[in-house]
Amino acid sequence: MANHKSAEKRIRQTDVRTVRNKYFARSTRNAIKNLRSLKDKKEAAELLPKVAAMLDKLAKKNIIHDNKASNLKSSLTKLVNSL
Repeated sequence: MANHKSAEKRIRQTDVRTVRNKYFARSTRNAIKNLRSLKDKKEAAELLPKVAAMLDKLAKKNIIHDNKASNLKSSLTKLVNSL
């Protein structure tokens, strides 16, 4: 267990950030799953910018790697264009 006030604070901060990061990552994964399940091109085209923005935010906050975000956006764009 932590012996210093600052270490206890860091533990609390880490717990809060972990929960927040898991929430954003999980909601983004659900949005990607929903986008992949769509069959209507118009709906998918409307949802794509929102999902891309979510991925950019995750990459900016270092929750996922920049290249992973780019690869996901690229594959989702190809998917939407192929509908």
